[in-house]
Amino acid sequence: MVKEMRWDSKLSSLHKLNHVFVKFAVSFLLLGLAFRIFSSDSFRISSVVETTPLAEQMAESPVVSLPIQAPVSSVVPENETQTSENVAVKCDIFSGDWIADQSGPAYTNESCHVIEAHQNCLKNGRPDLGYLYWRWNPRDCELPRFNPQRFLHLMRNKSWAFIGDSISRNHVQSLLCILSQVEQAVEVYHDEEYRSKRWLFPAHNFTLSVIWTPFLIKAAIFEDMNGVSSSEVQLYLDELDEQWTDYYKDFDYAVIAGGKWFLKTAIYHENNTVAGCHYCPGKNLTELGFDYAYRKALRHVLNFVTRNDHKAFVFLRTTTPDHFENGEWFSGGYCNRTVPFKEGEIDMRDIDSTMRNIELNEFEEAAAAASKNGVVLKLLDTTRLSVLRPDGHPGPYRQFQPFAKDKNAVVQNDCLHWCLPGPIDSWNDLVMELLVNGEEYR
Repeated sequence: MVKEMRWDSKLSSLHKLNHVFVKFAVSFLLLGLAFRIFSSDSFRISSVVETTPLAEQMAESPVVSLPIQAPVSSVVPENETQTSENVAVKCDIFSGDWIADQSGPAYTNESCHVIEAHQNCLKNGRPDLGYLYWRWNPRDCELPRFNPQRFLHLMRNKSWAFIGDSISRNHVQSLLCILSQVEQAVEVYHDEEYRSKRWLFPAHNFTLSVIWTPFLIKAAIFEDMNGVSSSEVQLYLDELDEQWTDYYKDFDYAVIAGGKWFLKTAIYHENNTVAGCHYCPGKNLTELGFDYAYRKALRHVLNFVTRNDHKAFVFLRTTTPDHFENGEWFSGGYCNRTVPFKEGEIDMRDIDSTMRNIELNEFEEAAAAASKNGVVLKLLDTTRLSVLRPDGHPGPYRQFQPFAKDKNAVVQNDCLHWCLPGPIDSWNDLVMELLVNGEEYR
């Protein structure tokens, strides 16, 4: 275009030529600026943080009074609780990296009083604090921090239940600790073994429950509080556990999860007869495998939820990996790492992959039925991000000062549950995002 104007013998003056050139230059600049704005909003460059945690190694006596994140103002701008409006494609909030976070946890064991002894790593004397200074960061979008004021506002006159095993109890305690920044919950119920509990937030008339049902289906369990079994589990694959189904209609929201208990020795019952077993040598029964039972159980659970007249908002949380090395919990296994893995440094174990694949398959089948029947069903895929956190477990500090008398003492390690505060707190960031912006995710 410029050349054509330069060659045109009919141009009357150089002034006119310059005028046209200026117009062209301005147009080019505006076009470049528009492209830059579009590309910066549509694509986000994520860098891998190479730095180690700020408090990787501390004194032998742990600091329990860590800085607590200041509560967010109760008047929350919309863009602080939502995924960026300019993201061009749906984001996978479950794919990302753990990045160093100087702000630390939102609470401590001094500010929260519902942490169980086995997860109270600070009180029990864990000497390193680096595991507290990481935050989950999805690669393709922003994940806002959990907003306790906004959550309690949304939950006014509502009820919520965590349904599953001790990991669900671990998770609900994390949520209680975060919410305690705004309002302290009042415990209004517990069962005889303190495995199932219910709390009330009086100012918001919000009820939060945890229901201990490790298989989600009917089971006869012969195991004490220390995990010692006197007989095989009797598992009824075609019957749900009434411990949660009888109360399901009382809940507006539920987080349902299963997993690790299906690895235990069990006799499987279907149609009022013994159908087979998992790991039962000498019983002369067909070995069906834990995956057979887990798929059956999960399908039964999701059918109940998606076809129910009660239209709840339901999260299916995927299996939780453990990080035992050189053994299991009963055979000297331990977890003494102090920093997260980076992507590609660790593979998911075969058992966890099998369970997660079952969960993903059954979720996909159930999602269609849920949509037709007016049930909100969301996948809470915490497995991959949890695999990267071998440093977040109590380890030997499931006990109080385990090495106080003998620095070389042999103690049982917990490499399955999570320290509080700890990595599991980030699960609540994900829950909040799915709750507020659920339409952005499957």
